[in-house]
Amino acid sequence: MKTLMLGNEAMARGLYEAGCTVVSSYPGTPSTEITEFAAKYPEIYAEWAPNEKVAMETAFGASLAGRRSFCGMKHVGLNVAADPLFTISYTGVNAGMIIGVADDAGMHSSQNEQDSRHYARAAKVPMLEPADSAEALQFTKLAYEISEKFDTPVIIKMCTRVAHSQSLVEPAERQEPAPVPYEKRPQKYIMMPGNAKLRHPVVEERLEALRAYAETTPCNRWEKGESSDIGIITHSTSYQYVKEVCGDKYPVLKLGMAYPMPDKLLKDFAATVRLLVVVEELDGFIEEHCRSLGLALCGKDYFSPIGELSQNIVAEKLGLPTKPGVKLDTPIPARPPVMCAGCPHRGLFYTLAKQKLTVIGDIGCYTLGAVPPLGAIDAVVCMGASISGLHGFNKAEGAPDGKAVAVIGDSTFMHSGMTGLVNIAYNASNSTVIILDNSITGMTGHQQNPTTGYNLKGDPASKVDLEALCKAIGIRRVRVVDPYDLKQCDQVIKEEVAAEEASVIISRRPCALLKYVKHQPPLHVDADACRSCKACMKIGCPAISMKDGKAAIDNTLCTGCGVCEQLCAFGALQASKEG
Repeated sequence: MKTLMLGNEAMARGLYEAGCTVVSSYPGTPSTEITEFAAKYPEIYAEWAPNEKVAMETAFGASLAGRRSFCGMKHVGLNVAADPLFTISYTGVNAGMIIGVADDAGMHSSQNEQDSRHYARAAKVPMLEPADSAEALQFTKLAYEISEKFDTPVIIKMCTRVAHSQSLVEPAERQEPAPVPYEKRPQKYIMMPGNAKLRHPVVEERLEALRAYAETTPCNRWEKGESSDIGIITHSTSYQYVKEVCGDKYPVLKLGMAYPMPDKLLKDFAATVRLLVVVEELDGFIEEHCRSLGLALCGKDYFSPIGELSQNIVAEKLGLPTKPGVKLDTPIPARPPVMCAGCPHRGLFYTLAKQKLTVIGDIGCYTLGAVPPLGAIDAVVCMGASISGLHGFNKAEGAPDGKAVAVIGDSTFMHSGMTGLVNIAYNASNSTVIILDNSITGMTGHQQNPTTGYNLKGDPASKVDLEALCKAIGIRRVRVVDPYDLKQCDQVIKEEVAAEEASVIISRRPCALLKYVKHQPPLHVDADACRSCKACMKIGCPAISMKDGKAAIDNTLCTGCGVCEQLCAFGALQASKEG
């Protein structure tokens, strides 16, 4: 029976139906739900790994042992896992192995726009690209067949719109293949130079076989049209936009196999139309390949490599009618991103801003510390870069007075911050690192990590002791603060920044949105005591506003954290007498 599924849910269903046994991933929007849905199947062992590199290596190990495996990540996570990816292309697999990557055109939740199709070409591995939930399920099952037939890992590339939209799928029963016996094969699996030289020709031969397969794979589909004036080559979400705008007006070649591409099919299609148009999001990946075949076409000269496409963009560029948007009579007020009411990071960032410190930031909820009115972060690059960046900044005397710190979350520290801290200790960097320990992986939706004491399924697990770990790395000064206590934060940060050696401050309080966190009653405002100084507004809490010239508390948002209360010199913000 057909049912509606998210693209990510359908991909997880494909893993289940194909007999996948081991799933190892690192959470990253828009890929996270693939692993969360996979974990609901008892037949699949699923875990959160500390980072994407570890996840891919785990999946390879499971494949080597003879079981179908999967690792999932977002596009920037594939950067982290690139090292094993390129070498696993050489070794090949034993049982089928799928690498799931989700791109984020439009940067809804990412620090860059990146087209992961380039990785398939660079690593010389096949990539499939579903355009809806049904294909997400079908392509996942097909990917295992391709992986085992051609002895290769297979990348499945999702994107935000496919991952997070629903469409109909038809689930089937699980078909779990028998384990593939492991055989010791040093020349295949030990990638020292002598063996790697022998494997490279194998990779090239495999690529030629995959090119032949691309000509007939059901992933690539030629759809006839009423007019041959224009022929459209497209993929993924772009295909949906094209079909919604054009219907059956023009022939469409939909490429579900992003790499390698079918040269003959592309040429044959181009020969049947007067004008060839490539509609694709982000880079001109298909366009570049078509031009290398000598095909004349329109592509990125019409469709921008920046951001997402839409129905109206496609219609406009193809000279078709666009649909007018709905105009609202009442303007919608701006809603900038902001940390939640009661967020434990708020008090810490307020203190950093007050002390006018240079702050090298990282990826996570706490990146919102860069947003006004806090404005407490100076730079953010990628996972773990805060600590390494601070080390370089201080070695170059970027802040001659030493007033610079790094901030990083507990999950991000486990992901890729530890090595940066080792570098600080090893190379004697007088740097202060602040680990924002909110007891969860916050921004991607409250996933467990090695510091929380629980695994993906919520079962008790080994818990990393951050204080002991930092000391073992070589940091002698390790202190813990409560970010709700502004006086303590102010004092400790001043002392550690002034210290003559490396130090770590652990700002520890659970995320305010965790179900087990018990909040205090909302604060209330003594209007007579309020002097309208707006000191309470400096922390940017969404529960506080100014009404009729006085501070006001939204009782539906306030968690009673008391941070704003510490800022009011007139006692106007008061703890509730309830309870």
